[in-house]
Amino acid sequence: MTKPSVLFVCLGNICRSPLAEAALRKAAADAGLVIDIDSAGTADYHVGKAPDPRSVAEAAAFGVDISHLRARQVTANDFRRFDFIYALDHSNLRDLQRIAPADATATLALVLDAVPGREGAPVADPYYGGEEDFRATREDVYAAARAIVTALSA
Repeated sequence: MTKPSVLFVCLGNICRSPLAEAALRKAAADAGLVIDIDSAGTADYHVGKAPDPRSVAEAAAFGVDISHLRARQVTANDFRRFDFIYALDHSNLRDLQRIAPADATATLALVLDAVPGREGAPVADPYYGGEEDFRATREDVYAAARAIVTALSA
């Protein structure tokens, strides 16, 4: 079996999606599962920039350092490279569906669709909020990461 691959996508790739990447890295490592994991944004606002320091701090709570990550924008190749592309909210999911090339092979979904009872729920954007908003994002993406690992381990 080939290594599964997962891409997390939010708007700018500096808050939610790098934190989701960190959460899945932690959950996969804890489960002994090898997954190709990345994150990106639908917009190009922050391309080349490091994650928000508040996301870096929350990822550190998992024991994962994301300070080296740099924001990037989703590419057409991502739709063929990754098995699963998880959007962090409805707007980004719609954008992904709109820009997906005709030969896309990735399964597109909201990240919380992976969590029983949370299907259809977005992960709130913490960018304009405080530490408690980033903590809530961390909890949401870690719940999704654990559910994704469970599904991929089945």
